[in-house]
Order: sequence, then C-alpha cells, then structure tokens
Amino acid sequence: MLSTRKSINRLSVGVLRARSLATQANYVAPQDYQSRTPPYEKLLNNLSTVKKIVNNQPLTLAEKILYSHLVNPEESFASSQGNIANIRGLQYLKLNPDRVAMQDASAQMALLQFMTCGMSSTAVPASIHCDHLIVGKDGAEDDLVKSIATNKEVFDFLQSCGEKYGIQFWGPGSGIIHQIVLENFSVPGLMMLGTDSHTPNAGGLGAIAIGVGGADAVDALTGTPWELKAPKVLGVKLTGKLSGWSSPKDVITKLAGVLTVRGGTGYIVEYFGEGVETLSCTGMATICNMGAEIGATTSTFPYQDAHRRYLIETGRGPIANIVDQVHKDTNFLAADKGAEYDKVIEINLSDLEPHVNGPFTPDLSTPISKFSEKTQQEGWPEKISAGLIGSCTNSSYQDMSRAVSIIKQAEAVGLKPKIPFFVTPGSEQIRATIERDGLINTFEKNGAIVLANACGPCIGQWDRTDIPKTSSETNSIFTSFNRNFRARNDGNRNTMNFLTSPDIVTAMIYSGDSNYNPITDSIKLENGQEFKFQPPQGDELPNEGFIKGREEFYPEPNPQPKPQVEVNVSPESDRLQLLDPFEPWSGDELSTNVLLKVEGKCTTDHISAAGAWLKYKGHLENISYNTLIGAINQETGEVNKAYDLNGDQYSIPELMIKWKEESRPWIVIAEHNYGEGSAREHAALSPRFLGGSIILVKSFARIHETNLKKQGMLPLTFANEEDYDKISSGDLITTIDLQDLIKKDGNNGGSLRVNVTKKDGTSFEILTKHTMSKDQIEFFKAGSAINYIGNLKKQQG
Repeated sequence: MLSTRKSINRLSVGVLRARSLATQANYVAPQDYQSRTPPYEKLLNNLSTVKKIVNNQPLTLAEKILYSHLVNPEESFASSQGNIANIRGLQYLKLNPDRVAMQDASAQMALLQFMTCGMSSTAVPASIHCDHLIVGKDGAEDDLVKSIATNKEVFDFLQSCGEKYGIQFWGPGSGIIHQIVLENFSVPGLMMLGTDSHTPNAGGLGAIAIGVGGADAVDALTGTPWELKAPKVLGVKLTGKLSGWSSPKDVITKLAGVLTVRGGTGYIVEYFGEGVETLSCTGMATICNMGAEIGATTSTFPYQDAHRRYLIETGRGPIANIVDQVHKDTNFLAADKGAEYDKVIEINLSDLEPHVNGPFTPDLSTPISKFSEKTQQEGWPEKISAGLIGSCTNSSYQDMSRAVSIIKQAEAVGLKPKIPFFVTPGSEQIRATIERDGLINTFEKNGAIVLANACGPCIGQWDRTDIPKTSSETNSIFTSFNRNFRARNDGNRNTMNFLTSPDIVTAMIYSGDSNYNPITDSIKLENGQEFKFQPPQGDELPNEGFIKGREEFYPEPNPQPKPQVEVNVSPESDRLQLLDPFEPWSGDELSTNVLLKVEGKCTTDHISAAGAWLKYKGHLENISYNTLIGAINQETGEVNKAYDLNGDQYSIPELMIKWKEESRPWIVIAEHNYGEGSAREHAALSPRFLGGSIILVKSFARIHETNLKKQGMLPLTFANEEDYDKISSGDLITTIDLQDLIKKDGNNGGSLRVNVTKKDGTSFEILTKHTMSKDQIEFFKAGSAINYIGNLKKQQG
C-alpha cells in the first residue's frame, strides 16, 4: 500500500526507552575503538540545535543521523522557517561524514585526485579494499595468485598511498568492501561515504552510508564539507515474519518491482515496523545493499537487538555498550514518535514469496510462482547455464548456512548439480568460519567452485569458459547478486542474469530448468522416486563465533601517516597516470555540437564499461577509450557508432577524440535515469577529458549527476521531455543565460535557456533545468571540484 506524508508511531526497540536529548553521558569508546565509534556527543549536540530550530518537530531516523552531521545546522536550516518540510528535497546540506571507504577500482582515481590537494594525511579515518580486480575462474587459490601478479602495480600503488596517508589497506583476498565495512566499521548512527554504489549495505547496521564518486570522497578525505540535497524519506513498514523459502533478499527484489529503478531517486529508504525485529543484521544489510537498484540515496534500519548481537560477535562489544547507552538515553537511533514519511509502502513478510528479478534490469520482478509462466510468455531460455551465490549482497554466514542446508538435503538422496555452481565468500572472516564449520567442504564435494573473497563475477570479473563472450545464443544464469545489466557478468550481451536469493539459486542448480519451482515442485531421482526440498534452515550467526582466518589479510588497526613513503607513478605505465587539472570555465556561454543522441537505458556500464576495462581505472587516458561504447545511437539503432558533421562514421570515443583535437566542444543527449548503476566517476571523468561540456537528458541517476558536476561538466534536464525529439546529432546547442546563472550562484529559479541551431540554419529555443548549488557553481568555474579544493588548500596553506 502506498500513501504520502504518512505519520507513524515509532515502534519500541526491545526495552530501549527514549529520553530527552539533553540527558547525555560520556559516550567515548576505549582507545582501540575510538576511530570506529561515531562522535555521539558531538552528533547529539548538533541534533539538539536542529530540534530547537524546527520547534522539536519529530524526525525520522534518517534525518536524525543526517542532520546530526551538519557542518553548521543554523546555516543549513536558515530557510526552514521552523518546518522540516522546507528542507526535504529542497535544501542543500553541508555535511561532515565520519569515514570513507574505497574499493580498489575506484580508489585509484580518488587517491590520484587526493594527491593533488597536497595534504599529509586524511581528515577522517579511511580504508582501501582490494576486491574488484580479482578474476573468478578456477577457484580462490589459483585465481588470487594470478590476479595479484596481473595487478601488482596497482596494488603496490594503493598500498603505498595507504602507508603515506594513514589509510587502512585491505589487500587482495581480504574480502569485499561492503562485507568488511559491515564486520568492522559500520555502527548505528555513523555517516560514511564509499566509492561504490552499494555502500548503503552498511545501513543494515543502522548507518547512513552513501555511494559517491572519488571526487566526493576527496571532500571527506580533505575535511571539506560534503554537499547533498536533503533527501526525502520513504518509509517501508515491515509486518509479519519471514518463513519457509522467503528471505530478506525477497524484500528488496519485491520493492524494486514496486518502485522501479527510478522510484527511490531523491529518497532515503527507512524501514520500520514490527517485522524489522525479526530480521538478522546481515539480512538488513542485504536489503540496504540492493536499495541502490531503486535509485535511493541510501537505506537504513533502526537499532535492534540483532545489531547488538552482530556488533558483539564481530568483536565490537565495547561499541555495542556505548550504542546501547546512547539509545537508552536519547532515542537517537530510531525515528521519533509521530515522525512523518513522504511516502510509505507496507510489506507483509508473512505473505512474501521469493522473487526473481530480470533479465537486464534489477526491477523486473516476478514471484517464483509466476516465473515459469513468465518464462514461456517472454521466450526466455528454459535451460539455466550456471548458478552463482555470494557477492557483497548475499555472502553472510546465514546465507551460506541456508544454502548448505539445501545441498545436504540433495546429498542425502544422491542428487547432483546439473549446472556449474560458484560460491563467493564475502570476507576472510566468513571464509575461515565456514571452512571451520564444514560448509566449504560441503560446497566443494558437491561440485561447487569456491572463488576468492572478492567481487569476481558480480562485477564482470568472471573468466567464463563454457560460453564464449561472442556467442550470439541467449543463455540464462541465476545469481544472488544485485545488478544484472547486459554483459555485466561475463562480457556476453546475450547472458540473462536473473537475481534472486541464494536459497533459490542453490535449489535451481539441481534442476537446471527455469520452469522449476522448489517450493512446490519435485525432482525425479535416478531410482525413479520424486524428491522435494524442504525449506532451508540456517544460523543467523555461527554457534562457535567467528574466527578471523589468515592474519596476513588483516591490516594495522590504526595506521599512522608515514610522510617518508614515496608514491611512484611511472610515466610509461599503462595502468596509472597522474592527473592534469581541467581548464576552468572561460566565462563565456557554452556552444556545443550534439555528438550523440542516446536511446533507452544508458547506465554507467554503458558509459564506462567495466570487465576488462577495470585494469585502466587509474589511467584516465586509456580508460577513456571505452566512453559510451555500450550506448545505442537513437538515429541509427547502432551500438558504439557516431557520425561526424560530414557523415563519416566513427566509434563514439573516436569521434570524441577527433572533436577534442579540433577544439569542438560536444554535448550528449539522452533519456531517463542516465547514469544508473555503479558510482563510476569515470563515466563523468572520461567525457570531460574527451572534450564534453554538457549532458542533456530527460532525467539523471543521482550519483552520476553529482559526478558530472564534480568534474566541471554541466548536467541539464529537459523542462519539456518532448524537446528530446526535436534535437538531432550535429545540431549546435548554445546556452543563452549561463552567465546569469553563474552570476547568481545557481539561484536563478533552476532553469537555463538554450538555443538549438539545426544543420539547415533554422533555430529555436528550449528550456532546460539545472540543480547547481552555490558550491557546485564554484566547481564549474574552477574547472572541477578538485581544482576548487586544491585552490582552497593552497590559500589556507
């Protein structure tokens, strides 16, 4: 059920009792835990100021955490007139995050940008996680050795940056960034930025964790206030209790079907209701992780006893005690009684059945009971070619133990998998613990290939051998991953990835048939008997506790900067390249030619492909050769084809390079949710590097629009979407009142007029919209956010 501006009564969390914010204790953690504990006293003081400004108006949990991290509450709420409604979705907030996490693919560019700022250490605790550059193929041991050898230059660069600036370095094999953050850094009330779109995974432990590009991360790393337009808050009320085959994954796969990939844009998703109390911490993390697929800024849960249990089991008992006390004293970690959400969706967990989402988009959601019928209607392959479980979304102990309970049932009756089966543990801690408890042995003796503790196939690092990348034959895979765009997993545009829970994936490997429903159907055994799986069973946490595993995968807990360490980047390297600043704005109106008119879905995978291109993440020039190679030319229907003004055909990046050499600025025109998907700032960096000036679309994905602003590009949307149809490649697009927009620091009503001149000389004017804030105008004038920050640091120095 969907409603708007709905008021709810906060449901109590265990026996925690709310008191006045004025009642404060000493919430300081022991020395060894201080860098991992939010500054609660400071946050509560900030929140108290906000409460006074808005006349003690009830706040949602998301707002309490977000507003408590304001740099200056009085400044941010100056226009509120004492009403939160004047802030949500309207006011830009300047925030001080507590922590930054970076995965190895995006960390390269983030650190190359940070290096230009001239600082000797980071302003907040930070971590680097080597998880994206490890190829999955033969199994953990072989794959890790090969990947370390292949990527040694990059790993050495990242490790030296970690040593020089005091950043924790989690090396290859240690685990996936989001699982490690959940196990070590996520804490209720924390605000964290992460250079990966699935950073919201940490919201499963009550944090506000937001996926950003590297330039945004540099804001936090340098202590520069980070800016975010205040999100609206979408409440998801959970009632009932999961049972049988239903799992937390089904909450978000169903929600994605309700909201679509754009439905959460501009919102933080906040879960509440008695159903929340029945979920595990890692189950909540799964739900928050995939919130990225609905475009949400982030997702979060109120403090639960499951959070306390998880903190204790992951070695953070002293932090759990402080969190308990903070919440008992202040009710900081749950919504206020009477808090209002902009929208509310209700999901009854007791009625929820497993869902299967896909192909090619994570919001095409089908209940398992309807999937066979849907397969027949759509002509999808009935034969499944592979099953894969794990990834940052579903690699918890609970997920793995439930999968093993299914395998043991099959093993007991002699049933063997019919298709290849791959398992990806989320971290060294998970791998070591499931090995100790016999789960890995069960997987392997039943035919599974256990891959390295890394992203692997989920993000395109799958060296698949059974089906060539060039195969024109459609095939389907079932995975417990979070994203399923074309060619994302194995480089094959004809591979259909169907997203579902690890339970359903594991059952499916014994049938290999998309028409099979493990909840209702049986499988015929070799002896002629019929076998039907019983619902999976699993442990929320290991009965004997977690073990850390191999010590070499763990970094120094509190690294200190070592200024003497040299970070070397060879001029001859094809993997790493130092950055030259982009040119500042000339002060003139922009005059650009339309290089490409894009048709349909254009994700960051289309704009800056991953897979084999990941090796160039630290080399802007080399990776820019992949710019928009996955985009469909609306005028011809071709992929990666664009046409010069004289009609000559080029690949899209080739034409960009040609026009850059001719000093011809260009613009790309596109449709809805442009830049959906990963927080891949190369999708903004590369167009800027290749001479792009403007991106004009029907709508943007949040992270990508911000990334464009950070790199000094001008992101615009059509005021009238029908104007998209009036523009053709080669048209000259000239801004009319950009100078006025800049003069007014973006505060010009949010519009910008542009003139369109056709090839025959006729012209007309259209209206576009912008969302540039005062600070973002400064980025544009300086040429990029990094230029602006660097100039500020030089002035302060």
